[in-house]
Amino acid sequence: MNPADLPTLGAQVQDGGTRFAVWSAADAVWLCLFEEEREVLRLPMGRHEGVFSLFAPGIGAGTRYGFRADGPYDPGAGLWFDPDKLLLDPYATRIDRPFMHDARLMARRGEGGDTASLVPKGIVEVAPPVVPPRAPLFQPGGLIYELQVRSFTMLHPDVPEEERGTLKALKHSAIIDHLKRLHVSAVELMPVHAWIDERHLPPLGLSNAWGYNPVSFFALDPRLAPGGLADLREATAALHDAGIGVILDMVYNHDGESDALGTTLSLRGLDARSYFRHAADGQLINDTGTGNSIDCNHPVSRRMICDSMRHLVRHVGVDGFRFDLAPALGRLPDGFSANAPLLKEMAQDPILSDRIMIAEPWDIGPGGYQLGSFGEGWLEWNDRYRDDVRRFWRGDPHMLGALATRLAGSSDVFAGAHTRTVNILASHDGFSLADLTAYEERHNHANGEDNRDGHGDNFSWNNGVEGASDDPEVVNNRRADIKAMLSTLFLSRGTIMLTAGDEFGRTQQGNNNAYAQDNAITWLDWEGRDREIEEHCVVLSAIRATSRALMDIRLLDEHGISWLNAEGHPMTVHDWESAAGQALAFRLLPEGPLVCINRSREEVTFRIEDHVIPVRPRSVEVIA
Repeated sequence: MNPADLPTLGAQVQDGGTRFAVWSAADAVWLCLFEEEREVLRLPMGRHEGVFSLFAPGIGAGTRYGFRADGPYDPGAGLWFDPDKLLLDPYATRIDRPFMHDARLMARRGEGGDTASLVPKGIVEVAPPVVPPRAPLFQPGGLIYELQVRSFTMLHPDVPEEERGTLKALKHSAIIDHLKRLHVSAVELMPVHAWIDERHLPPLGLSNAWGYNPVSFFALDPRLAPGGLADLREATAALHDAGIGVILDMVYNHDGESDALGTTLSLRGLDARSYFRHAADGQLINDTGTGNSIDCNHPVSRRMICDSMRHLVRHVGVDGFRFDLAPALGRLPDGFSANAPLLKEMAQDPILSDRIMIAEPWDIGPGGYQLGSFGEGWLEWNDRYRDDVRRFWRGDPHMLGALATRLAGSSDVFAGAHTRTVNILASHDGFSLADLTAYEERHNHANGEDNRDGHGDNFSWNNGVEGASDDPEVVNNRRADIKAMLSTLFLSRGTIMLTAGDEFGRTQQGNNNAYAQDNAITWLDWEGRDREIEEHCVVLSAIRATSRALMDIRLLDEHGISWLNAEGHPMTVHDWESAAGQALAFRLLPEGPLVCINRSREEVTFRIEDHVIPVRPRSVEVIA
């Protein structure tokens, strides 16, 4: 089957009514129409080559609807048809309320009763306006600023209370002014599409705070976007007007229906065999750690994923996408391939081919670590950068060579003329940047899993005290370490990413897996931010924004970069291999800034060219 041969799916408002179409392997599918919570009409749909469709006269924008599907019920064989389960249209562009987990959504056929009162309804919408095409504002080499809309804005004192936690907050001048001070090239919005809590969270009094458990790839979550797609389009336009691009974090590797004990909400009830990967014995494959894995090779899934992205480019104008657990997009039966059908279709699509594409190049499936494998046209989160820079500033021996490789663009990972690295020190997933300097161990007890969740080895250190401290020496040492790592990031070649709040010392109180903390643990404390760290970050961003040598993503040979010791001499083999190596200087291209790095706890004087440069302990100095 060629995905392009499928008809238009979803609800299409036409003259005199609305045409509904959905892919399903069921024996029968019904369109269900609602007034508020009351099902007022159930209409059988006709089938043609796997697509059930129906033209409903007199039905227009604002109508609430869902589907029901009937057929064989054998979960062990991937068959979940149950007419008691109301199903969200995978192509619904808006829903009437957020998803809320309920045990009845997991009930087997004949046991749980009708779920219509539990499932959000799709809302029929007239096709939104098309945003005039434009090239992405963001260009590789810039600064990406990762943020979760709700936690980023919930405590911002200048955002109107009714807009906090929503996409509308991103249009506020105080938010845009902050981003411009940092010379942000693009914001990367953590998932904004409708999601559901994992089933273990409600009994613990917790909820999913990040959104990496989607039910829809088209409808935005009403908690973030009460006004639907228009909220995202308007926020994007405001950011574009300020010269800031918008990248969306997309979760196409799984959906929120989870494992064999999970919920039936949409894809599972329509055609689990097509939408999800199954083992030979019929069991769900779980390459994501979430309970299921979208089959990104199936033509129907490929079509849905590409349609979802086209929708966001055409009707919102987003600059690009970051893909959670991206190897799922290219996993074939014999392993990952950068030439997998979905990846080829994305590269060849006239609407998608010029968008920014960023991979999180790992998952837990077979052959899941694919850093450097996505090929030209892709940027990739670089965990080698993250770990090596952390280890250097932690004080690990024999790290000068690794640090230099990361500063220069990670040519050991990215072959070709240009680096495709996205240099990261911290992200939503793991310790915050400040917590790297304050906690040697994770402190995830608030997640309700006895501190078993989250990464165990974070290459972190605590400066002598685990957790919060009022000791001035400890506080100052931590602040110096944070500033040194920020300096390293902003003075590195390649695209860089900063997670919101790390520019002013945000803490998650040692929680390195705060996905379930929709509270003060993740909400940014704008009133209590560390102004010294913030100003340091502002200065660094200005240096970077005006330095062609730092923004350039070409990989340099030995003639394009000079590595020097503290005496101004070229680094020797002995210098590179010294276990006690603490100091390094470099200049990128003749016109680039001179950068001096001192990892030691003592001041080091660099004598380079005509400069005598005293560099404070645990710091980085830049000479233009």
